[in-house]
Amino acid sequence: MPKLRGEAFWRETLRSAHYVVAPMVDQSELAWRLLSRRHGAQLCYTPMLHAQVFLRDANYRRENLYGEACPEDRPLIVQFCANDPEVFVQAALLAQDYCDAIDLNLGCPQMIAKRGHYGAFLQEEWDLLQRMILLANEKLSVPITCKIRVFPDIDKTVKYAQMLEKAGCQLLTVHGRTKEQKGPLAGVASWEHIQAVRKAVNIPVFANGNIQCLSDVEECIRKTGVHGVMSAEGNLHNPALFEGRNPLVWEVAEEYLEIVRKYPCPLSYVRAHLFKLWHHTLQVYQQLREELAKVKTLEGIADVNRELKLRCQEEIANQKEGEKPKEGLPFFHWICQPYIRPGPKERCRENGDSGTEKGVRGKRALEEEEDVNSELLSKNKQKKKLRNPNKTFDPSLKPKYAKCDQCGNPKGTKCVFNMCRGCCKKRAFKEVADCPGHGLLFKTKYEKSLSWQHSQRGTQTPEISQRGDAEVGERAVLTEAADS
Repeated sequence: MPKLRGEAFWRETLRSAHYVVAPMVDQSELAWRLLSRRHGAQLCYTPMLHAQVFLRDANYRRENLYGEACPEDRPLIVQFCANDPEVFVQAALLAQDYCDAIDLNLGCPQMIAKRGHYGAFLQEEWDLLQRMILLANEKLSVPITCKIRVFPDIDKTVKYAQMLEKAGCQLLTVHGRTKEQKGPLAGVASWEHIQAVRKAVNIPVFANGNIQCLSDVEECIRKTGVHGVMSAEGNLHNPALFEGRNPLVWEVAEEYLEIVRKYPCPLSYVRAHLFKLWHHTLQVYQQLREELAKVKTLEGIADVNRELKLRCQEEIANQKEGEKPKEGLPFFHWICQPYIRPGPKERCRENGDSGTEKGVRGKRALEEEEDVNSELLSKNKQKKKLRNPNKTFDPSLKPKYAKCDQCGNPKGTKCVFNMCRGCCKKRAFKEVADCPGHGLLFKTKYEKSLSWQHSQRGTQTPEISQRGDAEVGERAVLTEAADS
């Protein structure tokens, strides 16, 4: 049977899906996909898989796809990142029997994608992308789809989309941000770009960006004319988004944990999901935030979830009539709701910077301040500070060490040669000397060896002794020959 293409593929294979859960690294695993499907999602993507690793590593295939077969988890699209046509197609051939389509990631804007040369950092290499999609379209038994980011220029974005369609892409997901728009600089996604692409191509188009609730989904479809809408962060904070509901957080968390018990996944995934679901509540109960970060078992996470539930129920019981949510939230913090990512100015104010002098302050500049505030430290340094409250990151307070005479590294304080251990070891070996400060005893061990040899000679028979002397002499001759 020939594979379906374009509109027919979307209508029949994807069942005319309008509500789509995005591919999210370490976050759109099977358990989360099943939870999202229970609450209105009609199509899900796997997390982005690395084609090269998927091709060579059987364990990676089993952990990320083969071991997750579940009849409820369809329709499903498997997403790969790749930059080599042959590798991409060979990996896709291994995955095609477990999904309804293969997606090529051309939208990841992160630094890891830049280093690996994939995702949005391929968007200027049209010849390479054409070859990848043409070959995949020819070899695979399932359709090939693409997820892209836009260029600042609408016309270039349209030409980019048309090139992908011509190469064989059967469905296009357009994230309405450029690759530079990420983190605190994300800003608002351009639905204008998405609308222009939708009008210019003859294949189904999904929109991605600015989706926080069901009304956003409906407005996006109305304004852009797309076939469906994809959600990432909106879905993570409220997996019932596509139902148009804002449930109690603990109800969703308990349901998710129950699915995880049936379809296990790494504990880090579970913890990350609960951090998102409980985001607003954990701003109130900071101690429980720390407990959630430290816990090392699924039951431990469930215990933290129960404690958060009890705290919130106590608040509800003590609530005064007419009381409104704090911190400008649309709902009380124990209700699933969007998280609005702060922009650069808001982030500066949170960090105690007015933003008038140098704008967004670099991490390095913050680390070099004399009076280091823990709120200004990187997350890694904050964890170290939590373990050791007396720890300081002020470079001026770091102890000064005398340098090795040879290489400039800190020297051993008790070294007889005034060197670091590496240089000391080389010199002690060459000179057959001892350095007690570094625990190097070449001279002592050599003398003990000679003493042992002499004692052995005294106990051996003359014949054995002569043979031993001959062997020692032979080894000496060979050594001299090798040295010369």
